[in-house]
Amino acid sequence: TKPALRAVRKVLGKSDYTAHAGVYTGGANAVYWVEVMAERPDGLVVVRNITKGAKRQVPEVAEPIEPDLLYPLLRGRDVKRWHAEPSAQILLTHKPGMRLKAVPEEEIHQLYPHTWAYLKRFEPILRERAAFKRYFTRKDKGGKVIETGPFYSMFNIGDYTFAPWKVVWPNIASSLEAAVVGHKDGKVIVPQHIVTLVAIEDENEAHFMGASVNSTLANFAARAYAQEGGKSFGTPHILDHIRIPKYDPADPVHRALAEASKEAHEAAAQGDEPRLREIEKQVDTLAAKLWNLTNKELAEIHRSLAELEARGK
Repeated sequence: TKPALRAVRKVLGKSDYTAHAGVYTGGANAVYWVEVMAERPDGLVVVRNITKGAKRQVPEVAEPIEPDLLYPLLRGRDVKRWHAEPSAQILLTHKPGMRLKAVPEEEIHQLYPHTWAYLKRFEPILRERAAFKRYFTRKDKGGKVIETGPFYSMFNIGDYTFAPWKVVWPNIASSLEAAVVGHKDGKVIVPQHIVTLVAIEDENEAHFMGASVNSTLANFAARAYAQEGGKSFGTPHILDHIRIPKYDPADPVHRALAEASKEAHEAAAQGDEPRLREIEKQVDTLAAKLWNLTNKELAEIHRSLAELEARGK
């Protein structure tokens, strides 16, 4: 409606936050995604690679490796509104600060010999990845193809990958459903490439961001920009169109949104749906203040969103 359009223009705009895609394996999830089967007395862990649903045929193996490069993996299906729980582990062959430069082969061979042996089993598969050939090979002056990174190099990795707090949401969905994640078992949680993430250093700031994204206003703004369920709906580019301001700890509305998000995560973890609905109403009221909407404008957006959802059924 025209009133909703006028209201949502207050929300549209470029965010002060930058979003990124999660880690991309180059089509080799079945090599890097693993489940821990056992922990050995010598400090090694026995892992089995996850081959179910893999696009590329990869042999299933169970091998002992060092746990140093293993991180909790957050898959798209693991993320719901106000709750995200890793369901597997990912073997991350890059360390903090190295970005797209993987750990050198001699270092892995020397420091993590069992991990090296595991990766060597899949060397032909990893070298054949199209993304590896595109980003980590080039031709020298004589026309010979040379590699510019280890054969196990990965993609979409930066300082943001290792941020202590992340706001995450699936990038293909019918609505923005975000959650805040931090650590699990002493390791930062690492999202896969079909999960959009915003890297944040402070817990309160992360919850402020999470509440803003989960608000009805942000969801309505997303529908004004992208087709729900489409490839662009929840991608990192969505923050080019939703004007979420930088967190200000001195702003009472910002602090209240952060607290509401924490309460929503607790209610979601407990399965307390009635409490969660009440908190979400509070989030919308606070979000309206964040973007300077009147109560009437907020009500108009709720009404228009209900009409859109009814048409989609």
